[in-house]
Amino acid sequence: MSYKIVSKRQLNKLTFVMQVEAREIVTNAKAGHFVMIRVHQQGERIPLTIADAHGECIDVIFKVVGDSTFKLSQLGVGDDLYEIIGPLGNPFSMPMIQSLCVIAGGVGCAIGYPIAKQYTQKGVDVTFIAGFKEESEIFYEQEFHQVSNQCIITVEQQSEDYMQGTVVDALNNLLLTKKVDALFVIGSLPMMKAITKIGEQHQILTVVSLNPIMVDGIGMCGGCRVNIGGKAHFACVDGPEFEGRLVDFDTLIARNQAYDHRWR
Repeated sequence: MSYKIVSKRQLNKLTFVMQVEAREIVTNAKAGHFVMIRVHQQGERIPLTIADAHGECIDVIFKVVGDSTFKLSQLGVGDDLYEIIGPLGNPFSMPMIQSLCVIAGGVGCAIGYPIAKQYTQKGVDVTFIAGFKEESEIFYEQEFHQVSNQCIITVEQQSEDYMQGTVVDALNNLLLTKKVDALFVIGSLPMMKAITKIGEQHQILTVVSLNPIMVDGIGMCGGCRVNIGGKAHFACVDGPEFEGRLVDFDTLIARNQAYDHRWR
């Protein structure tokens, strides 16, 4: 099976988008699905969201945070990936809604993008809130505007062109003037926990996309175990999306920190 890299673009200092041939995956790929990628035969599998699917290719967006993503970033057009397994997880779905706010932080925006695109195409009023630490990290700005009715980009550092603050600040401001039926949230666990609390305060359905440690992506390793509503679930097969109010964020944060050995 060929998984040839068709195109590659660097989005910022550490973030890339790759278009990869994956004919058998494109057919069944939907918003919310992810794939497990192995760069070479001895490499580890890494989970990456399918940011887009078209023709015979899928787009994956990734940030260099470890050895495997570093090696992936060193590949170029014409190179082959050793393995791609997918689509995995459950496609994202919402009940009948008229308005949706997609809230994403950093590279999590790669997950928010296909969700916003899907619901905009359905005629839903979509607001996209994308948060970054600084302006140099911003990517896909034009694309976010294309897949939403309103796009708000925040940066934590001082900025003349974008809203200074966090996605939490942006959501609080938005809810002062706009009714939102549902929230889709992807980013750091503390951010998703904070957004979930806001959703509960306003009685808004809040769905979070969890990204715990994954090894195989098919529910066998147990690495992605999460506590949902007091019961154990596996994010790779039961998720990755769950209703935020049911997620035990504190346990998940502690579990992720125990495995946080980031590449420098």
